[in-house]
Amino acid sequence: MTSVANISPLDDRYQQQVAELAKFFSEQAVMRYRVRVEVEYLIALSREKKITQLPLFSDEDQAKLRSIFENFSSRQFQAIKKIEEETQHDVKALEYFLRRRLKAIGLGQHQNFIHFALTSEDINNLAYALMWRDGVRQAYIPELHKVYSWLNTFARRYNDLPILALTHGQPATPTSLGKEFAVFASRLQRQLQQLKDHKLQGKLSGATGTWAAHTTAYPDVNWIAFSKRFVKSLGLEPNLITTQIEPNDSLAESYHILIRVNTILLDLCRDLWLYISRGIFGQKTKNGEVGSSTMPHKVNPIHFENAEGNLGIATAYLSHLAQTLPVSRMQRDLSGSTVIRNQGVPLAHSLLACKNILKGLDRLTVNRVRIREELNDHWEVLAEAVQTILRKFGSEDAYEQLKKLTFGAQISQKAITIFVTSLDIPAEEKEKLLELSPESYIGLASKLPEKLTG
Repeated sequence: MTSVANISPLDDRYQQQVAELAKFFSEQAVMRYRVRVEVEYLIALSREKKITQLPLFSDEDQAKLRSIFENFSSRQFQAIKKIEEETQHDVKALEYFLRRRLKAIGLGQHQNFIHFALTSEDINNLAYALMWRDGVRQAYIPELHKVYSWLNTFARRYNDLPILALTHGQPATPTSLGKEFAVFASRLQRQLQQLKDHKLQGKLSGATGTWAAHTTAYPDVNWIAFSKRFVKSLGLEPNLITTQIEPNDSLAESYHILIRVNTILLDLCRDLWLYISRGIFGQKTKNGEVGSSTMPHKVNPIHFENAEGNLGIATAYLSHLAQTLPVSRMQRDLSGSTVIRNQGVPLAHSLLACKNILKGLDRLTVNRVRIREELNDHWEVLAEAVQTILRKFGSEDAYEQLKKLTFGAQISQKAITIFVTSLDIPAEEKEKLLELSPESYIGLASKLPEKLTG
């Protein structure tokens, strides 16, 4: 991980920022998850009374077996890789390794039940699902929740601070700063909940999904019920109708949730970039930092730009994973095998994006002076309110009147006041319009952040 010859910036420039994912997605982690599945399967077989050749392991022996994956070390990983040099098959190398380990802990007489009646995909699909689930839950969701919490808090704090809205990049009906961030918080909240609730599937049904070897060896065992129990014991949902491979639809669903999250965060980053460009936000400076190699005045929104780039890479990977893994020629091909090994890569880019967004958010300052200046420069945004009142009292050309006054123009408070004063509407309605300003014309925006939960 410290080699100057690393190809990926995830393993070099950004390694420290995504280091927590190594325990889920490194090559050693892949093997540890496989060991876990193999060991738990062996223990589960011993509990099946009709498999008389494999007696139930004692609590002590079960602890010995589980210690193989609980204490899985780089030395053990290298031992498997050494075997793989001969087998040219990683799961078979794992089987041979476990046979040796059983001998070492005094359980060698049961080694024939390692990987009993299974195909490699029975181990791999469960291992990869567990890796993804654990990486998402333990590393990614906590960081994403920090982003959501920041947005939620910010939305409530600035729920009544009016700002000029831009639609099509042009001045539009004012809103509140808090409400605009509540929009992003609300969107993220929904996807976060879906990510937490989503269930991954797994299969354990042999070479072509028929339990043929299982039933040949032990026809009296209810292998469908056995497989359901086993897959559930790992915290996954059993998929009983498959080919050799679990079709990965549930993984694709999870990837698509992340794609939606990344799309929302990308939208957030671009809006933040524009708010900074408009002067709505300033950025705290830090001693020693440089914004430009030639322009010393610059403080660039680099964290949001970095996040934007990483979100794009992550989404590209996730899209390919979601489109590739559910497709397999006939009962099995290997096109998905090399692809699924990369599922940690988009999660790392997504995690890196979240961390950069948080860094950027932490440096924001609200420029109230610029916000007020921008609002007071655009009294034409009250045209909507004036023509709506005119419609209320029967004016058939209300829109046209205001268009003539404001279309493509920047209107002052004085111009709006003169126009409103000339209107033939009830005095109380006229007074209502004259009391309006771009700062006060925000409707129910200040109440909307209260609708957020959590």
